[in-house]
Amino acid sequence: MGRVIAVFFVNDGFHALDHYCYHAGGPLSLGDIEEVEGKACIICPYHKYKIVLETGEGLYYSFNPKDFSKPPKLCSKGVKQRTHHVRVSGNDVYVALSDTSQSRDSDYYSSDAFKATKENILK
Repeated sequence: MGRVIAVFFVNDGFHALDHYCYHAGGPLSLGDIEEVEGKACIICPYHKYKIVLETGEGLYYSFNPKDFSKPPKLCSKGVKQRTHHVRVSGNDVYVALSDTSQSRDSDYYSSDAFKATKENILK
């Protein structure tokens, strides 16, 4: 089995990401799509992690524990989820895997190590 990809159509455009969430392997194709401060995000169904569809950036809200009167601030964890290239030609949608020379946290869930662990758990 190769890499599993989730493809989403949002705001007149296609986005492709690794199917399994970078945090704990949640199935992103079952998540909700929400706009978070102007960015289209997939919300992981396992732990509600917010991932920007276009970039794979992980987002979270932070607050100052010494001053709860201030509203939470949107922050970035950096790019965590691998995104892939999408091309549309007529009625056909093509996905090309991205360059894997730079590691992303979601890569683990496409690795042989994870697949072996998953198979052992299911036995």
